[in-house]
Amino acid sequence: MLVGAAQAQAETGPRDYRPSFHPETLKGPPAGKPNEVLVLGTTHLSGLPKTFDMGLLAPLIERLANWKPTGIATEDLSGLQCDALRRYPHRYAATVKTYCYDPSKAGQAIGLDVPAANAEAERMLAAWPAQPTAAQRRRLAAVFIAAGERNSALVQWLRLPDAERRAGDGLNDELAAYLDSFKVRRNETTLIAAVLAARLGHERLWSVDDHSADTPDSSDPAEQKAFEAAIMKAWDNPVSHARRAQDEKLGADLDKPDGVLNLYRAYNSPEAQMQAYESDFGATFVEPSPQGFGRQYLGFWETRNLRMVANIRDVLGQHPGMRMLAIVGASHKGYYEAYLNQMHDVRLVSSDVVLR
Repeated sequence: MLVGAAQAQAETGPRDYRPSFHPETLKGPPAGKPNEVLVLGTTHLSGLPKTFDMGLLAPLIERLANWKPTGIATEDLSGLQCDALRRYPHRYAATVKTYCYDPSKAGQAIGLDVPAANAEAERMLAAWPAQPTAAQRRRLAAVFIAAGERNSALVQWLRLPDAERRAGDGLNDELAAYLDSFKVRRNETTLIAAVLAARLGHERLWSVDDHSADTPDSSDPAEQKAFEAAIMKAWDNPVSHARRAQDEKLGADLDKPDGVLNLYRAYNSPEAQMQAYESDFGATFVEPSPQGFGRQYLGFWETRNLRMVANIRDVLGQHPGMRMLAIVGASHKGYYEAYLNQMHDVRLVSSDVVLR
């Protein structure tokens, strides 16, 4: 009987086990300002109709500015991660092509590779004056581009008076023209995060995306086709259909009063986070392929979000007392908040309060 009981416990124990340690209940800090994080789930602006007037983002930017974040994290790969991924093309060639721009020309212009340019940017910011000159801002912009941090370079560019947005101090004509065109790119980092950072007097953005969990497509065409079919079948569910219908309605109303704010209110609602799970990640979790295709996909997604949140936590650890705005694709928001909430020194801020 004892053997039987022990065997039964061994079979059920792992499923029934619950840890006794709950870091989310041990919040701090005992002194000083807390680390506050507001997670803003966003649509990807590149996917909006070309007829959409980006000036309609102004009410959203106004509300975010009123919250007064002291740091802004974006869904972009850091220059250092891209530099690392380039060293493993067997696994990451497609990732680099999709998510990383080539900073080598900028590096050649100032004689710094990506790691050296990152170190130089940190050195400059550590000694940054309260009133930097236009030449200093142009130099830092050039260093940021070489570091693989073009979004932070854009912040410096936007902080310059129009007459000072020109070549010089490490920015050659090609790089100056690049920044001038980059500032109107239809992307939430350029049109929301960088604009907001410049308006609030920030010197940079924080690139916290992570694609180190990416893997190349299967070399077996049949297996790759089976993987894609399994995921697409899982995504074809009633919650996905309802979510798509809501997206279409929100998109059709974007040019109406409060249209943009209503979209962001919907995307950041508690209901939206569960819809994202039920329509996507939860659906793939239970898809029945013997290869576990859905579980592979879910494993990538959870790992990516864990590493993104780890990047955020790293920044907060270096700058205690930060008010961080984390702008990320809406499907990440639930995972961001769930993982961030486990941190002792992170207090989440409801987006409802800011977007009302």
